[in-house]
Amino acid sequence: MIFVKEAKMSTKSIWAGEKEQLAFGATQVPVVHSVSFGYDDMDEWYDVAVGAKPGHIYGRNTNPTVQAFEDKIRILEGAEAATSFSTGMAAISNTLSTYLFPGDRVVSIKDTYGGTNKIFTEFLPKQQVEVVLCETGDHELIEEEIAKGCKVLYLESPTNPTVKITDIKRMAEAGKTAGALVIVDNTFATPVNQNPLELGADLVIHSATKFLGGHADALGGAVCGRKELIEPIYHYREINGATLDPMAAYLLLRGMKTLKLRVDQQNKNAAAIAEYLKSFDEVEAVFYPGLPEHPHHQTAKEQMRGFGGMLSFSVEGGVAGVRDLLPKLNYANRAANLGSVETVVGPSRTTSHVECTPEERAAMGIPEGLIRYSAGIEDIEDLKADLAQAFQSMKTYVNP
Repeated sequence: MIFVKEAKMSTKSIWAGEKEQLAFGATQVPVVHSVSFGYDDMDEWYDVAVGAKPGHIYGRNTNPTVQAFEDKIRILEGAEAATSFSTGMAAISNTLSTYLFPGDRVVSIKDTYGGTNKIFTEFLPKQQVEVVLCETGDHELIEEEIAKGCKVLYLESPTNPTVKITDIKRMAEAGKTAGALVIVDNTFATPVNQNPLELGADLVIHSATKFLGGHADALGGAVCGRKELIEPIYHYREINGATLDPMAAYLLLRGMKTLKLRVDQQNKNAAAIAEYLKSFDEVEAVFYPGLPEHPHHQTAKEQMRGFGGMLSFSVEGGVAGVRDLLPKLNYANRAANLGSVETVVGPSRTTSHVECTPEERAAMGIPEGLIRYSAGIEDIEDLKADLAQAFQSMKTYVNP
């Protein structure tokens, strides 16, 4: 599909990567459940097996439905190649495992997603990989640490759940100068709002479970970048087995057709909710990069086309306040997920950083009373009214 490269995001979301995998005159990509793919011609089988010809031989390696998903996210991110995974954390862990070895040094930020943070603080040190975690937004410190030696620079922007912003272009330039591989988790922003590869990153990672799928019914992950960088990651994944299931790939493909529509509405709703929350006395702080008072607002304006559907806020009373407020919301799922068409809320202590101790969360700047709010596509007046009634019946707390 030659036209797709120049098409707008809404058109790419619908058409990219699909026609090549259609069969029998169908207008939708089929779910190919076959584990193996047979060949009568032994030479053709060999050529496909070694990658000399396109095709499929075994489901752990490749699959037509999965390939359609990979092609779609590759095109949306403007990448040369992409590979997929069973989950977002599989995408992160497999990518880091592909490129980090004993004696290497990785530089990242303190408040990445909790699972990512555990890789940095628990697993990589056991493999004799030196890990340096810097304060998010302290670009001078990050540049200093990169200059000391850096095999991988790993960024997440906006961060989960504090929605802090890193200047990707500036950090990518510093990483390239030091010879580092620059990886950016783009899950919160999505390709609709931000394309890290255009800002200088080498690889971009997604938990496809979130905004890409958008309906909270399929797990998946993806990494996009140059072909020579993706091939080793694909090889690591095909041997270690974190393969994306064809049915999940189909559900993700179906969800991605409305990606632009959904994210545009979620951007609007999140911005309105962030502003609205500031009017409640029970709210101690609101975190959203679209707010002018956000410390990284200017950087977000420069590198993002939209500020995203994610925000967070802290309430009086800490955990007690969270426990009081959240059950009163009618139009929100209290669950450990984000990016779906329904609004989803939850404290970091049971969602993004449940694996961490209270002390570890505090060190990352995450208060126990922080609520992560993933704006859905509901009518904004209904969401605001729902918050109003919940706060109205909330108890009064006096913080120590």
